[in-house]
Amino acid sequence: MTHTPTDILIIEDEPDLASLIADYATASGYQPQIIANGRIALEHIQRQAPDLIVLDLMLPGLDGISLCRAVREFSQVPIIMVTAKVEEIDRLLGLEIGADDYLCKPFSPRELMARIKVILRRSQNVAQVDEATLSSADSSTHKPINHSKVSAQVDVEGFKIYVHQQALELTRSEFVLLRHFIEHPGQVFSRSQLLDFVVQDNLDVTDRAIDSHIKNLRKKINQVLPDCNPIHAIYGLGYRFDGFDSFKDIETSATKLSN
Repeated sequence: MTHTPTDILIIEDEPDLASLIADYATASGYQPQIIANGRIALEHIQRQAPDLIVLDLMLPGLDGISLCRAVREFSQVPIIMVTAKVEEIDRLLGLEIGADDYLCKPFSPRELMARIKVILRRSQNVAQVDEATLSSADSSTHKPINHSKVSAQVDVEGFKIYVHQQALELTRSEFVLLRHFIEHPGQVFSRSQLLDFVVQDNLDVTDRAIDSHIKNLRKKINQVLPDCNPIHAIYGLGYRFDGFDSFKDIETSATKLSN
């Protein structure tokens, strides 16, 4: 059986950076291609979509935002957007342009490769996740969720989540938070967004309470899966759930938020 190489399209107009990313991609077993012009890149993607795109924000021909939006009109290929300013990431998230992840220059090529690995694995399992997506809160059955090799079940009525057939003893807030993450794998949520899902009756609670819930969830998950780190902190943005097979040895794919 012949293994088909994973195609990584690098859309970057800085030659040295593009070559560096390509070298690391090749060393990681991927098949990279570099295009320095946004318009040419769009035409290429329309003819032959890659497995993943690394996209710079500032490009000649067509900027990264416009290119990302254009691609999303016909393809769900994973896109990692690269920008020179961390402040730009907040704006990009607000624009909802459809990128899967964001990196701020300068960044470690190793970190980029780690993120590529996580996103590719997630996209390969998205069909399984879609089939097992949770139904509305009035469901009375256990709903199976598959994140690669590690399975999970959600008992809506019992406020319990089972990982590897072992129940996580969760508070109501922890249950609501983890269930929301499971329903939205790979998406980044700010503390305030997560707080909206957790807090009822408009109670006066700071968004730092989310940090405490995340810490407790990690501890309880680690009791079942000792080396598992499914909830990653994204610097300046919030948190992202990468599945129960996301282990601590790929923690380079996320930078912890300072308290």
